[in-house]
Amino acid sequence: MKKNVFERYFDTLRSISSSIESSDENGTPLSLGDAAEWIGQQALRAQDGGNRTIFIGNGGSATIASHMAVDFSKNGKLRALAFNDAAFLTCLGNDLGYENVFSKQIEMHATSGDLLVAISSSGRSPNILKAVATAKEIGCKVATLSGFGADNPLRRSGDINLYVPSDKYGYVELLHSVLLHAVLDISMYGDTPESFGTSELA
Repeated sequence: MKKNVFERYFDTLRSISSSIESSDENGTPLSLGDAAEWIGQQALRAQDGGNRTIFIGNGGSATIASHMAVDFSKNGKLRALAFNDAAFLTCLGNDLGYENVFSKQIEMHATSGDLLVAISSSGRSPNILKAVATAKEIGCKVATLSGFGADNPLRRSGDINLYVPSDKYGYVELLHSVLLHAVLDISMYGDTPESFGTSELA
């Protein structure tokens, strides 16, 4: 029987998910497990050091940032927040230009030892790239999640970089969310899928 469009969609999603790439700040390839473990360890290290995990993103990536800030705080019991308050964004965008809406908040609120998680489907958003540069100047650790072109600049900007090889927003955003959920679940529950609370659904 010929596969319908939904089956093909999920086949493509599975194929892309198996092709996610991870690298360090020098572009050296890393295993996805090592990269995800680094992010989880840095979030825990930030918590232990009195610091926090900060999420930033635009549009759909902003919703991922908010979602992850809530889950890292509530489920992970980690200090986490997203820099996407509407008043802050509109104030800073109006007064300083939209390219500064995240970097200025980082300048005002971030401290050395924080973990910045920068999310951008294109990897080319000026406000995200500027925020990463500001965070690194302050002494924050940086993890990036990007997609679209393999040559996007965000992919080379973080200490750890996760790249989803697709030019479709839906696939990229879905997998960015999955990756961050996996980081949190593994950091919270250990390294076996059987320990992720599945027994509670039985």
